[in-house]
Amino acid sequence: MSFKILGHNYIGGQRSGEGSEQLHSVDAATGALFETPFLTATEKEVAAAVHAAEKAYPAYRATTSEQRAAFLEAIADEIDALGDDFIAQVVRETALPAAPRLTGERGRTSGQMRLFAKVLRRGDFYGARIDTALPERKPLPRPDVRQYKIGVGPVAVFGASNFPLAFSVAGGDTAAALAAGCPVVFKAHTGHMVTSELVADAIERAVKKTGMPAGTFNMIYGDRVGAQLVKSAGIQAVGFTGSLRGGRALCDMAAARPQPIPVFAEMSSINPIILMPEALKVRGESIAKDLAGSVTVGVGQLCTSPGLLMGVKSPELSAFIEQLSAAFGGANPATMLNSGGLSHYNSGVARLTQLPGVKVISTGGSSYTQAVPHLFQADASLLFSKEAPLEEEVFGPSTVIVELESREQLLDFAANMHGQLTATLQAEIGDLQGNEDLIAILEQKAGRLLLNGYPTGVEVCDAMVHGGPYPATSDARGTSVGTLAIERFLRPVCYQNYPDSMLPAPLKNANPLGLLRLVDGEQTRATVG
Repeated sequence: MSFKILGHNYIGGQRSGEGSEQLHSVDAATGALFETPFLTATEKEVAAAVHAAEKAYPAYRATTSEQRAAFLEAIADEIDALGDDFIAQVVRETALPAAPRLTGERGRTSGQMRLFAKVLRRGDFYGARIDTALPERKPLPRPDVRQYKIGVGPVAVFGASNFPLAFSVAGGDTAAALAAGCPVVFKAHTGHMVTSELVADAIERAVKKTGMPAGTFNMIYGDRVGAQLVKSAGIQAVGFTGSLRGGRALCDMAAARPQPIPVFAEMSSINPIILMPEALKVRGESIAKDLAGSVTVGVGQLCTSPGLLMGVKSPELSAFIEQLSAAFGGANPATMLNSGGLSHYNSGVARLTQLPGVKVISTGGSSYTQAVPHLFQADASLLFSKEAPLEEEVFGPSTVIVELESREQLLDFAANMHGQLTATLQAEIGDLQGNEDLIAILEQKAGRLLLNGYPTGVEVCDAMVHGGPYPATSDARGTSVGTLAIERFLRPVCYQNYPDSMLPAPLKNANPLGLLRLVDGEQTRATVG
C-alpha cells in the first residue's frame, strides 16, 4: 500500500488546511524532519471540527448497535490492512521496534474495536431497567418507569505519546466513544503525526464503507488547540492520557466551563511492587530478572512501569537487591520516543540523584543520546516526606527500591500513598496469610491489584481496570482499557408512562434485541407483560 501524507485536518469527512503554522514529524532515532509539514488547526477549524461532530451526533446516535458494531469491525479491518510499510513509518516516528511491539500493538488496536463490537451486539451496555406500572398499589399507584443509556454527545480525545496505535487515533478512548454512539474530535499527538494521519485515513475509509455520517470522526493537529477544544460548548466529555500537569489543566478547564463536563484523564502512577519475604526466599533471583525486564521494557515508557519497590529489611531482601542490581547492570541504553521524553527522563533521574538519602546502585551503560536504565535505593524516611519525592513519576527505565524497617511501616506508607493504576504483591501463600489488612488498604489505593505478576502488559478484556484514584486518573470510577470504558461516555435516560411504540428498542415490551434486562427487580431476557 502506498501512502500520500497531506498534513491537513480532518473535518466533517473533508480535509482542511487553512492555517499557516507548520509542524513536522521527527525521526526519533536520527532527529531528521519528515518532509511533509502538518498544518496546525486554526480557531475556525477547531470550531468547525466540533460543529461537524455536533451535526453528526443525532444521526450517529440513532444508528443501531448492530450498525455501529459493523462500523467498528470495518475500522479494525482497515487497521489490519496497514502493512509493513505502515509499520516502518511508525518505527521512524517512535523508535519502537517493529516486532513484536508495533505489530502486536496494531493487533491490539484492531482487537479493541472488535471487542467493542461484541459489546454492542451483547447489549448489556444499555443497562436496561424496567419497572412496570402498578396501578393498584396503595397508597399511591406506581407509574411505568424505564431506563437505558445513551451516548453523551461529541467527545474530545487526546492522543498519548507512548502508544502510537493502541492509545492514539483509533485507541481505546476512540473505540469506546464510537461504541457509545458519540462522534469524536481527536487531537493528534505531535510525536507521531504521520502515524496519526495514516490511521485517520483508515477510519475515514470505514466511515464511507459503512455509511456513517460525515463528522462521526474528526482530527485536528496542533500543540495549542487542546484548550479551545475542551472549552467548546459542543464537546460533552474528554478522554486524555498523558502527564499529571496536562491532565489536571484539562480538568480545570472543563470544570470552569459554563456547562462543566467530565474529563477522564489517565495521568501519573508509580505502580508500587511489594516484595514479601517467602517469595524472595523461593523466587528471589527470578523475580529480580523479570522485574528488571518490566522496568526497562519499552524503554520504561509505559504508564504501568513499576517505579517503586518495597520490602521489609531481611537477608533475603539484601540478596535480592544485589540480584536486581546485577540485572540492571546487564540492561542497555535505548532510544526514547522523542528528544523531549529523553530530556524529561534525564531531569527525573537528576532529581532523584540529588535527593539526600537516595543513591544510584546500578545503571545500564552510559549514553548522551539514549535513556540509561537506573536503579536507585532510597531511605525509608523519604516515603513519609511531605513532598513525597519518591511518588513523583519518572517516565523511563528507572525504579527505586526501599528497605522498610517493619510491616507496620509498610502499612503506614500504603495507607498514605497516592492513588495508583496498579499495586503488586510478590508473595507466596504464606505471605498472604495475615496480610488481609494490607490488601484491603491497596484496594483503596489502586485500580488493579496483581499477585506474582508485573504491571506492564495490560490485557484488553471485559474485567480489566486501567484506572485508579487521583492522581492515577481524574475519575477512579472508570477505565481506559477494557469494555467498561464505554460507561464513561454514556448517561442514563428515564421514560415514564411512554407507550410501547414510542420507546427505544431496548425498553420495548417485546425485547426485539433479546437483551438481558432488569424487569421489576429480576434479570430476564423475556418480554414484558
